[in-house]
Amino acid sequence: MAINLETFWEITQELVKSKNHEKEKLSVVGISSVAALYGASGNTAYAASKGALISLIKSLAAEYAGKGIRFNCVCPGYVDTPMLDGVKKLYRTEEEFVSSIASKHLLGLGSPEDVASAVIYLLSDAAKWVTGSVFKVDGGYGIR
Repeated sequence: MAINLETFWEITQELVKSKNHEKEKLSVVGISSVAALYGASGNTAYAASKGALISLIKSLAAEYAGKGIRFNCVCPGYVDTPMLDGVKKLYRTEEEFVSSIASKHLLGLGSPEDVASAVIYLLSDAAKWVTGSVFKVDGGYGIR
């Protein structure tokens, strides 16, 4: 909870009172996870903390919309990073990992750039009418 929720909350409190930005142009994006949306066996605390982040972001979006401040959330599927390497070690074989995790991403595992592209969109003026959204970037994981 400290890393995935409380830190975001503390940073956000500073951002919204900061005088270093144009308030009507402030856009904040949190990084949650598909684990928050679908659960994650063996990762209950992680999934719960990421679910709480989604709730916080939706509440902040409602609270600050009148001030022109947008809050949104990206929920990545499994992304090919060092964190995923740790998950792979939980499986006895590569085939078991592919069967359990990788094959459930219809477009394959994601890259950090896939997640970054979603964040860039949400921060941009192209998303100026988007707030309180939970944006899945999961290679089709959610429709499995």
